[in-house]
Amino acid sequence: MDSKMLEVFDYVGLGYKPVHAYGDWRVAYLRYCDDYAPRNVTRLERHMETDEVFVLLNGHAILFLGAGEKALERVHAQVMTPGKIYNVRRKVWHAIIVSKDANILVVENNDTGEANTEFIAMNDFQRQWVVEAARQENSRLW
Repeated sequence: MDSKMLEVFDYVGLGYKPVHAYGDWRVAYLRYCDDYAPRNVTRLERHMETDEVFVLLNGHAILFLGAGEKALERVHAQVMTPGKIYNVRRKVWHAIIVSKDANILVVENNDTGEANTEFIAMNDFQRQWVVEAARQENSRLW
């Protein structure tokens, strides 16, 4: 196929990888790597200028959403269903864990990065809660 008519993208590596950008937005894949294992999630992030969309294509994933402005008051778990669109709203604390076979499509603003993202550390109780949530969802996946 002529690339002037159609571009096809794929990614089989590990972690987060932008694969296409156009104008103000970009599309990326997110696949398992140790950063997305429950035991390694130590903080949440929030994007100050944009929403972020996650679509679980296959495998298993849990989105963690945090409440609180200056301190992380509580954390909620959202088990993802393949094919559904999960839009994390601007300024909402979030993190994600994924199974080793997971493949997630991410759509976000092209300039989303450390310059317009804030991070907040989880305390020991919150970190243990993330690990326990993963274990309850399906311990063999993580």
